[in-house]
Formats: sequence, structure tokens, C-alpha cells
Amino acid sequence: MNVFDVASRAMSAQMVRLNTTASNLANARTDYATKDEAFRAMRPVFRTVMEENMATVDVERVVQTDLEPQRRHDPSNPIADEDGYVWEAAVDETAEMIDMLETARNYQNNVQVLQTAKSLILETVRNQ
Repeated sequence: MNVFDVASRAMSAQMVRLNTTASNLANARTDYATKDEAFRAMRPVFRTVMEENMATVDVERVVQTDLEPQRRHDPSNPIADEDGYVWEAAVDETAEMIDMLETARNYQNNVQVLQTAKSLILETVRNQ
């Protein structure tokens, strides 16, 4: 494993994180007829991978968060129950936006690692 493997795995893990965040945001502000069918935000679980004295990251699995859907009175909603209630998706949009910005920054950091490694290799070849 080399610096390119480490950075590319990290970038791949960040893409899973970004896709999960996008899915959560896409389902935010969506109403459901029952609590059981309401969307719950998801999060990737990362695991450190050690190979040849180098560490990188992989996505072990994607899990649902502990956020609970909220019941809201909206009698004009066509999916409201007989008492006029619907269930909102369990997504904290502010937390998702923060996570998205952090993910983008982590991805950019790994792009910078790749660019630096490439520059150093090219400089080494030119000086030989």
C-alpha cells in the first residue's frame, strides 16, 4: 500500500459519507402516514484498516441514526390519519449540512495529498 492507495480509499469512504448525507437531505421534510414508515437518517460507520504499517479507512456499514420521527398536526395533508397527524422524516438538516461541509473538506484534503505526492514524484524524476 502506498500514499495513493491510502488517499484513494479515504476519498472513497468520504464519497459514501457524502452520498449518505445527500440521501438524508433528499428525504428531509418528507411526510409519512405512520411512524414505522418514516425515513430515519443514516450514517456510515468507518473502520481503520492497517496494511504494511500504513493506516487507511473503509466503510464497514451504513446504519440508521437514533433520531425519532416527529408527529405533526397537518389535517390538510392527504396522508394524515383520522386525527389529522403525519410523521416527519427524522433528519436534522443543520447537522446534515455541517456533515456535508466536513465531508467536502476531508475529501479536498485527500486530493491535496495526492497532488503533493504527484508533485514530489515528478520533482524526484526531474532531478535524477
